[in-house]
This record gives sequence, structure tokens and C-alpha cells, in this order.
Amino acid sequence: MKWLRATLPAPEPLLEGDMLLYPDAILEPELLYQNLQSKVSWQSGEIRLYGKTHRIPRLQCWMADAPEQYQYSGQSLTNTDWIDELTDLRDELNQALGTAFNSVLCNLYRTGEDNMGWHSDDEPELGPSPVIASVTLGATRGFAVRQRGATKQHGVLPLPHGSLLVMQSGMQTRWQHSLPKRKGIDLARINLTFREIV
Repeated sequence: MKWLRATLPAPEPLLEGDMLLYPDAILEPELLYQNLQSKVSWQSGEIRLYGKTHRIPRLQCWMADAPEQYQYSGQSLTNTDWIDELTDLRDELNQALGTAFNSVLCNLYRTGEDNMGWHSDDEPELGPSPVIASVTLGATRGFAVRQRGATKQHGVLPLPHGSLLVMQSGMQTRWQHSLPKRKGIDLARINLTFREIV
């Protein structure tokens, strides 16, 4: 089944072109959302920060072409077999964007209380200047950004159901991003970040 629109509309450039937003990129977002909720092997992970181990405030799953591995914050993610929906979407993204994605990090934010702290996707496995494609399904949540080295938030971008956000080459060296908590959200959000492990 096709998940990505055959012809993507012109994107909205953001942060002087460091991000490209395609608000309505997924053809059947509700079906994909439901399939992923039931088919992905969601796991509750832990990260190590400042010498202490913490339960992460979300569920996750890592899929990659074997034997690719991914580590962040002292955590090594266990590779899970691809499911058809994500293999198809990966291939469609690679064709549309001219990328060579070979992995995806799936995050399930169960409510507005689940979140992701400030970070850049700058792990050595991603190479010096990665391109990352982020697909949002389910609840609209705010994608916050700030310049690296800054403490003040630059802005928040609402990412709607079925949207595609492409973080361009060089963004991770200039910006950090996060998914802050948001009260009053009971609908889950699934986020898929497709990456190339080099």
C-alpha cells in the first residue's frame, strides 16, 4: 500500500531552510496510525543522565537494516524487525527525498504528559550532517526549537496528523529540539524519525 503522496506539494521552509514542512504528506494517516499502534513492539526504555538511570516518558521501538544499532544518552536500542507499513514508507521517502534511510526510531507519546527533552540528533552513527524525516500521526503536538548553546526557546511548531517534517543537513549542528509536555491531551501521538546509519 502507498502511504506517501505520489507528488508532495511544495514544502514550507522554516529556520531559513533548515526544516521543510509538508503538512499533509501521508495518504491514509488514520489507517497507518491504527496499524502502528497494534503492530509495533512498543517498549518502555531507560536512559542514563548525569549518572542516574531514568524511565523515559514515552514508549519506543527501533527498526533498522541488520546489524545497525543506535545509541543515545547511554542507551543502546535493540533492533526490531521491520513491519511492512514502515518498510513501504521508508522506501517511498527515500524515492521522494533522494535519501538512503535504513532505520526508523518510533516513539509513542501516550498522552500530553509523555515528552522528549532538548537534544540534537548528532550521534556519531548518523554521520556529520544527517538528514532526518519525521512523520507525525495522531495528536498534534508542539515541536519546540532553540539554537544550540541557547537557553531560550526560539519557537514552537505544531505538527499535525499526517505531516512530514524534514530536518535538513546541518540542522543538528545549529539547533536543538524537544517535545514539551502539554496538559489536556488524551490522544496518543506516534512519531517516526527515519534516519541513515552510516
